[in-house]
Amino acid sequence: MRRLADFAAPWALIALLLAVWEGACRAFDVPVYFLAPPSAIAASLRDEWPSLLQAAWYTLSNALIALVLASLIAQALALTVTLSRLLERAVQPITVVLQVTPVIAIAPLVNIWAGTDHPEHALIALATIVAFFPIYSGAVTGLRSADPDLMRLFDLYGATRLQRLLRLRLPSAAPFLLEGHKVAAGLAIVGTVVSEFVAGSGKVQGLAWRILDASFRLQTAKMFAALFVLGVMGVVLYGLLELVERAALRWWRGR
Repeated sequence: MRRLADFAAPWALIALLLAVWEGACRAFDVPVYFLAPPSAIAASLRDEWPSLLQAAWYTLSNALIALVLASLIAQALALTVTLSRLLERAVQPITVVLQVTPVIAIAPLVNIWAGTDHPEHALIALATIVAFFPIYSGAVTGLRSADPDLMRLFDLYGATRLQRLLRLRLPSAAPFLLEGHKVAAGLAIVGTVVSEFVAGSGKVQGLAWRILDASFRLQTAKMFAALFVLGVMGVVLYGLLELVERAALRWWRGR
């Protein structure tokens, strides 16, 4: 019974909020172009589903490519700087600058470099920059978090640097890497959507383009429909990574 209540509680709250939203729009006669009621959004989802699905796949595919690239680059760099404190100090300011610089500020420059013929290159590059830091930070922290007693044990047995890395540091970094990838997945989607907003190319047909097109026409129902699909896409991706994390940590703790 407790599990059923825990499962039903968020859905009940969502249903209540939607009911209040619908009732307020009807009671105050809010114009549809100003704030669409949930019923209008549901109708827009039904009518626009094929095009929304196509736009969602465009955004998601670019975000996934960016996540993979960010993961490979961040982990490779983290492994490299772990072997050298001097190199880590040299790289750290650059990674921090990439993290704190708003992606929308550098998007126009990256769009120029990518060219108008290939806007997806700019989207992937910008999303990769956004998703890079959580994975890199988690990897560096995890690789530095190996048990000191185990480190001394490896020294006692004369383990090589490569053996320490493969058999001690990498397993110790697993929880940090998994958490970093969960955060980076959401940021990759955010980076892709923000990049689509400033791409300025008709070849970009993602969810951000759908939102912009609907805003120019004052079609708030279509805007909310695109936002709904975007939210569902982010939740599903996060949930999948959560399942992977649980399975991986179960294996990691068993080891």
